[in-house]
Amino acid sequence: MRTKRGSLCFAAMVIACLAVATTLNAASPDVGFYKGKVLNYIVATKPGGGYDAYARLIGKYMQKYLPGSTVVIKNIPGAGHIIGANETYLAKPDGLTIGTFNTGLIYSQIIGQSGIRFDLTKYSWVGKGNSELRVLLMGIKTPFMTVKDVLDFKGEIRMPSSGVGSQDYNETMILAVALPANFKAMPGYAGREGEMAIMRGEVSGTIGSYTGLIGFIKAKECRVLLQFGGHKHKDLPDVPHASELNLSPKGKSLVNLINNIAQVGRLTAAPPGVSPARLEALREAYGKAVRDPDLLKEAAKVSLDIDAAVGEDVAKLVRDAVNQPPDNLALLKSIIKVEQ
Repeated sequence: MRTKRGSLCFAAMVIACLAVATTLNAASPDVGFYKGKVLNYIVATKPGGGYDAYARLIGKYMQKYLPGSTVVIKNIPGAGHIIGANETYLAKPDGLTIGTFNTGLIYSQIIGQSGIRFDLTKYSWVGKGNSELRVLLMGIKTPFMTVKDVLDFKGEIRMPSSGVGSQDYNETMILAVALPANFKAMPGYAGREGEMAIMRGEVSGTIGSYTGLIGFIKAKECRVLLQFGGHKHKDLPDVPHASELNLSPKGKSLVNLINNIAQVGRLTAAPPGVSPARLEALREAYGKAVRDPDLLKEAAKVSLDIDAAVGEDVAKLVRDAVNQPPDNLALLKSIIKVEQ
């Protein structure tokens, strides 16, 4: 016969077991949900270019690891990736929408740019495909052979960007102060249009993703003058790293921010509020995709570097980048003046 104390202990054990079962169930990947479903993968650019290439490759392999699903790429360009990022953020949190957009939106959120309807710290982060090495390059028709040539130039240096608030736009503005250099950001060059404008001599050069610009670089249409990120790229041993420059304290602080943000590249997120089980399914599929040997072979063929991370590791990187100290916030707001 069970005593009152024994009954209470037994009841407590049952409750504890139920709690554990509930937790495990909540954390278990809801992979079966995706059978027969369409997963929309928003790309905040026009077709072509690095973001589109990464999404199409990773989406193809995520479909493999979400059996029975169909992954559809939806290109939603505009406003320096803000429109696509908004679309992702405001989508129904049912696990059927994910999106990829420019890391430069970290700058946009920091300065409070108008048009933003998202909070980067609240997305349901799925993963990142790469550490996005950034490069400063100049067209072969320009007189710029070294960084010193850029710094010594007295005239205006026109630099294309995909749009106001995009990463190339913001970093052009930042480096104009950090180096300093007489850069003028020219928005309106989406996709490969900036590279074509450099070839025409309409603009001088650009700041962008090494992966996205690698075809242009290999075609010998430009000179890479400077690189940004956590370390030098193996393909660019003779190109100086931004950390090697003799800059003012203010310049160093700004360049360090660019270096840090460069380590968070090719991000993929779902809207806030996706259930833990469904988010875990997306993260698991993403993680398996970016580790798949066939994906890695395909990526190598088209010169897409893979330096992946998944889930909370990515969420922490984003939070750390957004939560800047007050001095950096004030400095960035004074530099990136967006016309309303």
